[in-house]
Amino acid sequence: MKAYELLFFVNPSLDVETRAAVMKRIDVTIAAGNGKVDNVDEWGKRKLAYEINDLTEGDYTLINFHADPASIAELDRVLRITDAVERHMIVRRDDQE
Repeated sequence: MKAYELLFFVNPSLDVETRAAVMKRIDVTIAAGNGKVDNVDEWGKRKLAYEINDLTEGDYTLINFHADPASIAELDRVLRITDAVERHMIVRRDDQE
């Protein structure tokens, strides 16, 4: 299994239940691909460099996890169709194995 990190942000005006549902969906998707979440770091509300979908701020979350490379495409698909996630980025980490 390879080490990855996922950074995503949601609209800061979303309620706590919606944010928890997004995290649960991500956890379930990673676990379905025999992956393991190592660390979840909630950065909180940050100002965006430029306006995205009429938003000037986003509520950021960074997730470090291990997964098989084949399951990353499924995670990317799930994040794309999740309406609450405004933007996301999945990066392979070579410094951790």
